[in-house]
Amino acid sequence: MNNMKKLSFLLILILGFQFVASGQTLDDKLKEIDAYANTVMDTWRGPGMAIAIVKDDNVVMAKGYGVRELGKPDKVDENTIFEIASNSKAFTTASLAILVDEKKLNWNDKVSKYLPDFQMYDPWVTSELTIRDLVSHRVGLDTFSGDLLWFNTTYTADDMLKRVRYLKPVSSFRTRYGYQNLMFVAAGKIVEKVSGKPWPVFVKERIMDQIGMTRSVTSINALPDNVARPHNESGGALRVLPQIKGANYEGAYGAVGVNASVADLSRWIRLQLGRGTFEGKRYFRVNNPTKCGSQI
Repeated sequence: MNNMKKLSFLLILILGFQFVASGQTLDDKLKEIDAYANTVMDTWRGPGMAIAIVKDDNVVMAKGYGVRELGKPDKVDENTIFEIASNSKAFTTASLAILVDEKKLNWNDKVSKYLPDFQMYDPWVTSELTIRDLVSHRVGLDTFSGDLLWFNTTYTADDMLKRVRYLKPVSSFRTRYGYQNLMFVAAGKIVEKVSGKPWPVFVKERIMDQIGMTRSVTSINALPDNVARPHNESGGALRVLPQIKGANYEGAYGAVGVNASVADLSRWIRLQLGRGTFEGKRYFRVNNPTKCGSQI
């Protein structure tokens, strides 16, 4: 926790909740949450954040706090775009669920069926690895193992996946949880192989456009206006993170590719709370027997 307190990132908070019978009105509760959000800003000293609250399939609060970039006056609001990082993984599993519904693949299909050149360190694991395994964080690799292959590198997704075979496991296959970004990069490639569309295009056309996430994008090279910059703490002071020249921020899209506002993400939350159904239309089922770190 102490290490976490040293990091001051721009945050997006999406809250789905039910009010308990406490005698409070909705307005009273929202004022309480608003006050708490300001306390969070003061305590964590973050530059900015945004909150959306969904109740009974309605957005009852969508609000920004602080600024988009330290030292600049532009305020965060409900339409400010954030890089939502690993929250993108849920979009990958939802994309797979859509393809499962369309009977174009199965959760228990072997990864080698779609990515024949993809290899794990152990040949037996390579032969047994399924799509379900990719999104369950149980392949035997350590948490964050291999992240230096994608973070601020010039590697493409294919370049990263070619190097997975050299990552030594720390546990037996399917016996232990180890949070994995590279397996979601592989899952994103399977979406591409099966759908015939690049992951960014599939997610935009089949999910975002369908539910009205109109400002959200799947590339940092296509960011609209009103965008929050990422920050961290260095040498005891908060700073804006520089963009490394030549770094390929697109390669790990299956794990971290979505950029969105809380106004848009509130629609995504409604889709989740609707168990794959949004405003009367079903986009995917959630009763597929898959367990994954980013739930669908």
